[in-house]
Amino acid sequence: MLRTHTCGELRKKHIGKHVTLCGWIDTRRDHGNLIFLDVRDRWGKTQLVFDSEVSRQLHRDAEKLRPEFVIRVGGVVGKRPAGTANPKLNTGEIEVRVNEMEVLNASETPPFEILDESNVSEEIRLKYRYLDLRRPSMLRRLEIRSQVVQVAREYFKEHDFIEVETPILTKSTPEGARDFLVPSRLSQGTFYALPQSPQLFKQMLMVSGVDRYFQLARCFRDEDLRADRQPEHTQIDVEMSFVTEDDVISVIEGLLVRVVKAVCGVSLKPPLQRLSYLDAVDRYGTDAPDIRFGLELVDVTSILERCELKIFRDVIASKGMIKGINVRGRDFSRQELDGLIVKAKELGAQGLAWLKVTTRGFESPIAKFLAESEQDELRRAFCSEAGDTIFLLGGEWRTASTVLGALRSHLAKDLKLVKTKDPALLWVVNFPLFEFSEAEKRLESLHHPFTAPQDADVGLLDKEPLRVRARAYDIILNGTEIGGGSIRIHREEVQKKVFGVLGISDQEAEEKFGFLLEALRYGAPPHGGIALGLDRLCANLLGVDTIRDVIAFPKTQKGTCLMTEAPSKVYPEQLKELFLQVKT
Repeated sequence: MLRTHTCGELRKKHIGKHVTLCGWIDTRRDHGNLIFLDVRDRWGKTQLVFDSEVSRQLHRDAEKLRPEFVIRVGGVVGKRPAGTANPKLNTGEIEVRVNEMEVLNASETPPFEILDESNVSEEIRLKYRYLDLRRPSMLRRLEIRSQVVQVAREYFKEHDFIEVETPILTKSTPEGARDFLVPSRLSQGTFYALPQSPQLFKQMLMVSGVDRYFQLARCFRDEDLRADRQPEHTQIDVEMSFVTEDDVISVIEGLLVRVVKAVCGVSLKPPLQRLSYLDAVDRYGTDAPDIRFGLELVDVTSILERCELKIFRDVIASKGMIKGINVRGRDFSRQELDGLIVKAKELGAQGLAWLKVTTRGFESPIAKFLAESEQDELRRAFCSEAGDTIFLLGGEWRTASTVLGALRSHLAKDLKLVKTKDPALLWVVNFPLFEFSEAEKRLESLHHPFTAPQDADVGLLDKEPLRVRARAYDIILNGTEIGGGSIRIHREEVQKKVFGVLGISDQEAEEKFGFLLEALRYGAPPHGGIALGLDRLCANLLGVDTIRDVIAFPKTQKGTCLMTEAPSKVYPEQLKELFLQVKT
């Protein structure tokens, strides 16, 4: 090796030893006869001292050094003079008094300073990602990601899982998003697809008798522009045979307990909390609730069904409901209230009513429409006290719940209601198997078409499919879904029936999923699994705002790589080989 130690390794015990370090110049301080440089690598920083009385030539050479030069130095470890120790550095009690140096590479002036915390725009950071990754905070995130991967591999090995790689070039199958297509040069006019997930292959592995499979799987989805999404991402992908929902959930809880302990130092105590899909939406307005703060939704329809406020009575008469939240101890200004009304309308509500709770009663434009008994009941329903503010809105159950849930999340962020850094995990279960798409005017799978219906609901597939519950489960971390899974359909007749509900004919099913249907005829075992989003898991545990900060070389929200300028045009000869023509 070119070095004897890393730049974060030296301590008082090394004083008097001759060492060799390699790294990048971080900072430079010229004190005349003494030049101090910090040299940096992945492990930390060490202070170097160039003394003109020791070597005038080395001192002159050090005068030419600039930030981000790559150097190799040798010298003797010494104790820093009294009063100059740096407690912020692990190496802060020592320095290396340099007696030899080699410049391994010079550097142009970088477009931004390599600082741990930087106000540089993300666009510049992504263009010069190799410089951005030199920052200690970014290197730390990559280390944590690697640690999560190692914990997962060790855990699954202990539990008799086999790591199996599944194909990257595969068949195009409808799984919810657009496929990335890869033209075949050898089979003119045909295409591979990059996998949106290994879903069908891991089910094939269960049919094969692998029994317990996992993989760090690369997944590709050609989605429209959405916040904090990547066209390629990584899943911790898991599948198991002869299991129920509880078995899969138990195994994944064991993994998450280890990961959270390793990354956050927090000891989780399984079993984790579970909420049904209906309860989650009803209480929090979302199927991925953040339970680190209150502001639970309260149904006050029965209290207000006879109130004098016509807009509320009309909502209730049309089989809608009135729901609300109570923000404790917060007196909003009129400007803030008007802003929240605009926000609610942007989210899809017709309006938003507010009630300030005072010692004299409610202060609100709608207070005069509420009888004293109705006001008393509202206070009890929200457990409100003087100084609180209650917000109410009406609508169809889902609309009222989801809009109020989005407003709940907005208020929590705006008012900084999350007071803990400890991760909050829970499972959401008992999802509907299908949902009706207003855009497509047809039924769609809430998860994917291979999710098994609950046994008691199989008879509803023909006549009342929207009442069918799925054997599905999502794991939520701090209000973000970090994984989802289900027990799969393992019988051909049930799979065909689900395809039929989704409008997939027998002919289309054979064309797109024939290999799956055929496999189910050869003794497919009951099986189920889950996919955890590695990027989202790491981002949430580290408390960063975007998954791009835990991916070494991410794409922008528009799906471009600013560093390599991908996607890019290709040579006409390449298109000719693939029998393709680009039309503009």
